[in-house]
Amino acid sequence: MQISSVNDVKIYNLSHGKSLPEWLSDRKKRQLQKKDVDIQRRIELIQDFEMPTVCTSIKVSRDGQFILAAGTYKPRIRCYDTYQLSLKFERCLDSDIVAFDILSDDYSKLVFLHCDRYVEFHSQHGHYYKTRIPKFGRDFSYHYPSCDLFFVGTSSEVFRLNLEQGRFLNSLQTDAVENNVCDINPVHHLFATGTSEGRVECWDPRVRNRVGMLDCALSSVTEGTEVQSLPSVCALKFNGSLTMAVGTSTGQVLLYDLRSSQPLLVKDHFYNLPIKSLNFHDQLDLVVSSDSKIIKIWNKDNGKVFTSIQPQTNVNDVCMYPKSGMLFTANEDPKMNTFYIPALGPAPRWCSFLDNLTEELEESPESTVYDDYKFVTRKDLENLGLSHLVGSSLLRAYMHGFFMDIRLYHKVKSMANPFAYEEYRKDKIRQKIEESRIQRVQVKKLPKVNKELALKLMEEGDDEAELASRKKKGKALPSVLGDDRFKVMFENPDYQVDEQSEEFRLLNPIVSKVGQKRKKKLRMLAQQAAASLQADEEDEEPEGRASSEEESSDDDDKSWVEEVREQRRLLRQEGRDRRRQERKEADRDTILLEMEQNGGGKTSNMSESKKTNQPQYYQIKSGEEFRSFNDMARKQRLQKTSLEDRLKLEEHSGTSNMADTAVGSKQLTFTLKKSEQQRKQQQAEREHHEERKKLRRSAGHLTSGRGRGWGGGRGRGGGRGGGRGRY
Repeated sequence: MQISSVNDVKIYNLSHGKSLPEWLSDRKKRQLQKKDVDIQRRIELIQDFEMPTVCTSIKVSRDGQFILAAGTYKPRIRCYDTYQLSLKFERCLDSDIVAFDILSDDYSKLVFLHCDRYVEFHSQHGHYYKTRIPKFGRDFSYHYPSCDLFFVGTSSEVFRLNLEQGRFLNSLQTDAVENNVCDINPVHHLFATGTSEGRVECWDPRVRNRVGMLDCALSSVTEGTEVQSLPSVCALKFNGSLTMAVGTSTGQVLLYDLRSSQPLLVKDHFYNLPIKSLNFHDQLDLVVSSDSKIIKIWNKDNGKVFTSIQPQTNVNDVCMYPKSGMLFTANEDPKMNTFYIPALGPAPRWCSFLDNLTEELEESPESTVYDDYKFVTRKDLENLGLSHLVGSSLLRAYMHGFFMDIRLYHKVKSMANPFAYEEYRKDKIRQKIEESRIQRVQVKKLPKVNKELALKLMEEGDDEAELASRKKKGKALPSVLGDDRFKVMFENPDYQVDEQSEEFRLLNPIVSKVGQKRKKKLRMLAQQAAASLQADEEDEEPEGRASSEEESSDDDDKSWVEEVREQRRLLRQEGRDRRRQERKEADRDTILLEMEQNGGGKTSNMSESKKTNQPQYYQIKSGEEFRSFNDMARKQRLQKTSLEDRLKLEEHSGTSNMADTAVGSKQLTFTLKKSEQQRKQQQAEREHHEERKKLRRSAGHLTSGRGRGWGGGRGRGGGRGGGRGRY
């Protein structure tokens, strides 16, 4: 028995192993069983379950008791009784069997289609009747309600043979040149035939008319499919009342719903070989499709592969035992394979002991199939001088190389390289020297980049090594520093860890405390490295580590939550200080720029007038939040004032402000545009004022001599007063 696992699904090949000849004595058989491991693992589930040369097709009766297989040479049919686990009968025929079917629940009614156009009927006792069809046949199906046999072959006609009347009826005329396969739906008895042009024609047996046609050749071509010839239909199978699977000669399987002309799913075998057989596993909604190389079991809803079986010889037919996880294959080999997959279902009732056997094998795993073989490539064969063995029985081709017996490999290698033992001895001595060096006191050399990270990994590596020495008897675990995949992280400066970044401080809240301990250890290692380089000076013992131990006691003062909060508070404070400093620098730059534009001394009044008369524009810097331009208290006071006061204020400032606080604090500033007539009027007024300034007389002498006319004023005042008295 051979055990394999594909996609984590255990597959048991019950037919694997050497078969013992019948003419051997019992004593000789017992001796072989003691010496040969393959004979010890052999499980003979059904006695003589083989053919003389080749098995072409295999089927199971509807009651599940009998297994019938057709093969050659000579052409024959064999029937095996599962209740007795042995051969029931064997019948030889005149010509090779193309296809056969079981018409009854047991083996009592059989129909064989021969390669020489003969159709042979067998009953329970043996041969019953023999007739001939007009053309060479390739497949046939039996219609139970009408007792009609439908034969398809190298003709456009579908021949009908009625078993109740014992005569041929009118044939069904198709549009195809040749028909390869046919099948009848078990629910509504729809008859379908697959043509060599890649079409499927469906007929209703009740009215003998064609009811539909599918072009499978065009639907089988998908993206990435290499088409070398016209895909013809070579396999056909119904499942239920609406599902139909079609296999093509180019290795594709198409799943159809009879209500749609487009396939639901296209599954490619990627071998470009014709599909041999199609079966459905209703319990798990799986499809079992096979070509001559591989048997694939996949989900019919999404096409995901469940598992696959690749026998050692080409496959001719696959038959699944109903309601179980067992299947039989007809191969290009005398032995017929029996596979048992526990994931598909339980073992049949007649071999229920397989369930207990497989459970025991899973508890005690066996060695793999290739333990006694060595895989070698062509280059290895050339180095060993065994290129002349290619094609012989000593080498078995597999993928890009060959499998050869491990004993032969070791013998040839010792002959080709006689100094291999000396190299092996030197390697062992070198390993022992390296192990002895590990016990010495070593000075750790730190890299130039990420020294603190390297020190942390060294400390963790030491702890892991101590743990491994306790558990695994001194076997050290691999470290990051010794792995070449992470070598760039300690050599390239671009990978330097920035401990002042915001991400580092938030994700590592206790780095600031642990860093002090690591820095002190860095200094100690540097002192050790300097002391090792100075061979003439005396070795000084490094001071004790009490300080680091004392510092380590302070690491648990606060929880990591409090550390993260503290780091966030510090980051917010630093951000506020940085923004405040940026605003101060921006204000200073603005004042200096205005002084340069206004000539230095004229900035006091000019700048204020410009600020009041012209709108001011502000730019929001990165990292700052948008804030209102004016104070909210001033806006509230303006809202409480009357409309007249606000209009006067707007007329005085020459601008109009609009604020909207429902969505957010927004402000719109604009200047009223004057008309052409108003501009002309203002220009005329300015010219008039200029002209009046030129014509008016100066009164500066009245104000300039104020002290001189103070006393004269008194005398003139008396005269003026006397004058007034005269009146």
